[in-house]
Amino acid sequence: MTRLKSQEMSDTIELPITFTHEAPDGYRYEVFRKKANVLSIWTVCDREFIYNDGNDSYCIWGFYDTKRGIYYSPINHKQLGDSIDIKDTTPYTAMPKPKVKINLLDFLL
Repeated sequence: MTRLKSQEMSDTIELPITFTHEAPDGYRYEVFRKKANVLSIWTVCDREFIYNDGNDSYCIWGFYDTKRGIYYSPINHKQLGDSIDIKDTTPYTAMPKPKVKINLLDFLL
């Protein structure tokens, strides 16, 4: 991924204290300041891929508002989505976990 101009100018920031996930094997987290009070949290895959000349692959995990202490799901790497409880996220993304709908008819068949 080509880093955004705002990311190129800023140093990497520590993860928020309330961020409870451990990076999965082969991944790490990097944090960049998006706005004065908003951090973007990225998962970074350490494996080399041919399509990006062996560079690290970045994927947006989500966003964190430092003033309010709130996590947000990403709409994309630029836009904050809905607020989300850290307990409802995974180490890979802040997107909400899918709700399992159990249909009684499916269960009986």
